[in-house]
Amino acid sequence: MIKSQRHRCRELKMSLFSQTLFERMQPQQQQQQRRKFAAVFLAFIFILAAVDIAEAGKKEKAEKKVKKSDCGEWQWSVCVPTSGDCGLGTREGTRTGAECKQTMKTQRCKIPCNWKKQFGECKYQFQAWGECDVNTALKTRTGNLKRALHNAECQKTVTISKPCGKLTKPKPQAESKKKKKEGKKQEKMLD
Repeated sequence: MIKSQRHRCRELKMSLFSQTLFERMQPQQQQQQRRKFAAVFLAFIFILAAVDIAEAGKKEKAEKKVKKSDCGEWQWSVCVPTSGDCGLGTREGTRTGAECKQTMKTQRCKIPCNWKKQFGECKYQFQAWGECDVNTALKTRTGNLKRALHNAECQKTVTISKPCGKLTKPKPQAESKKKKKEGKKQEKMLD
């Protein structure tokens, strides 16, 4: 009987110990759950804030685009080289509009040195020179627009001409060298 009382006493102590341990663990688990919930809640708030900021940025950009449309498009002058006929230079741009902050600006530009200067900022692909016109003593060729720098206004096709030069036919080099050699041989024989 004493054993059974001791056994019951132990069981009672164990049950009390387990209850107090369980009661202690419950607040810890509840605290962990609260922390998890708070972390999820904060993450949700941050996501909402980020989406709200992104939408506000899009609205501001749309408003800025509307303001830009109040201004006219830039009209650019011809590129003026800083020295010589080609190379680096500047050109001025202007635009109109009541609410435009900037109506004039200068931009750096470049005129390639291998472009025909008479065509300005327009580059043409030229065909081969034509036959010489005996009446005018000129030969001509046509060029099609290849590229226009800085939105320059260019003609689709242009025609250029140049003097024909000498009309005499040149002698082939091989024959002239043979004649020179033969002439030298004859001179040596005569000497």
